[in-house]
Amino acid sequence: MIQEIKNFILHLRLHYQFFILSGGYLLGGLLADQMQFSQFWLQFLNVHVLLYGGATAFNSFWDKDEGPIGGLKHPPKMTPWMHKVSLFLMLAGWIWAITVSWVYFTVYGISLLLFWLYSTPHARWKGEPILSLIAIGISTGLNSVFLGFWAAGGAFSTSILFSGIGASLILLSLYPVSQIYQADEDSKRGDITFFVKFGLSGVQRFFMAAYVIGLVLMCIGFFRIYSTPAIVLFIVGLLSFAIINSFVAGLEGNQKEYKKVMNIKFFASLSFVIFLLTANIIRYEWIGETLLSNYF
Repeated sequence: MIQEIKNFILHLRLHYQFFILSGGYLLGGLLADQMQFSQFWLQFLNVHVLLYGGATAFNSFWDKDEGPIGGLKHPPKMTPWMHKVSLFLMLAGWIWAITVSWVYFTVYGISLLLFWLYSTPHARWKGEPILSLIAIGISTGLNSVFLGFWAAGGAFSTSILFSGIGASLILLSLYPVSQIYQADEDSKRGDITFFVKFGLSGVQRFFMAAYVIGLVLMCIGFFRIYSTPAIVLFIVGLLSFAIINSFVAGLEGNQKEYKKVMNIKFFASLSFVIFLLTANIIRYEWIGETLLSNYF
């Protein structure tokens, strides 16, 4: 049983949630222009452990992958109890979300519903190329920015909408790339993923369009609130695009590339997370407040 618990924790893929998927949430906090520190970080755990972790485990249960998946090269087998626990985690997080606001609770619930539709055999949006993009783009892209924004105490504006859509497109730009190395198992399940439908060239073209459009939209919204970092982010984003695009354009689709793909995806996402975390620290003087609180 202890080994099964360890396997379940692995399927939460917490390193993936914290270092790859947390960028949108941190962006939302930065755009809020105010910071409810305790609530923001408690909800960070709620979103990335209970919601995203639970959703990832829920998806793994139905996929039953044996080959490499995002953030886990050798996924261990799952057992029936893990299905119930993954749902429990998401529902527990949804109940917790109501302590922030009804709007926050609603957005959290929409993400939960989309994760369920994405994975469950009753709907299986993952098996449809466009529906899968919609589910992932909203649940882990747009809504991630919204959740960070409202957890920090922000008031809605068009800037958050622009930045949220932009962040969603950037997140989605690399999403079909990992499907290249899951194509055989996806096809066996009857899942028509973006890669299965449009092939390697389609994945490469989608990356170029989604990343560039997403970067422009995100920086437009960002610039309205925090101009200097927005300019820096745009320049760094273009440099990152040039590097990543040269790699994506050279992909051939063999399994030997998997490690390089995950490394480049991890590097790009981690760089974005570090940038946003640093910007939040500077803007809200977190380090200064923490040091002062130790003395007063």
